[in-house]
Amino acid sequence: MPEPWLSADDIAVHLGVTKDTVYSWIADKGMPAHKIGRLWKFQASEIDDWVRRGGADASGPSPH
Repeated sequence: MPEPWLSADDIAVHLGVTKDTVYSWIADKGMPAHKIGRLWKFQASEIDDWVRRGGADASGPSPH
């Protein structure tokens, strides 16, 4: 069964941050997101991988 697409609200809850933080991370830190019409959609596996690689660190994505 394919992984469901999640909304910005869903990802914010998943990560324990605000929706504004999610939008900021898309713009400033390269958070993996897919624009579908006017909406941003996410897959939890992509977000989890991004976080593990250091994407949400204050210094930005890790160079690895």
